[in-house]
Amino acid sequence: MLGEQQIGEKLADLQDLAPAGFAIALHIQFTTPTYLFQTYPKAWIEVYSSRGLVLRDPTVIWGFDNLGVIDWRELAKDDSEGIMALAREHGLVEGFTCAIEDGESRSIASFSRTDQSFSDEEKSAICDIVNEMHVSTTGLSPLSAETRNRLRRMSIQYSHPGPAN
Repeated sequence: MLGEQQIGEKLADLQDLAPAGFAIALHIQFTTPTYLFQTYPKAWIEVYSSRGLVLRDPTVIWGFDNLGVIDWRELAKDDSEGIMALAREHGLVEGFTCAIEDGESRSIASFSRTDQSFSDEEKSAICDIVNEMHVSTTGLSPLSAETRNRLRRMSIQYSHPGPAN
């Protein structure tokens, strides 16, 4: 099981593997994750949030309906609202989504880069980390103030229903 420091280390590894950013929603109940880690560009996060795109996002819709991995290019046919094109305008050019479930809860994570598609090996390594984080955060108490501050210094936006700062 990962401790708080190891979770931070895994998130740092994911930043290296997905340089255009990621969003990891762990243990989603209805539509709210217990933990949400994001490194997408701030402008994209603001547009995404202000327009309420989460429930129309083809990556999220796919993640609620499926388990496994899908390349964003495969979701283009399901993007009637042009969310993927809007994401590309904000630097999220290539990407994939993975969804996992352990019978109790579901986690959905998306990863992006600007230069090329992720290889199968990269997707597998990233999804292994997401799975490890999913398992390790089951029943975890809110992260400590020190860990939350370290994540902010790493430019990782974090939310968790628990005590503020």
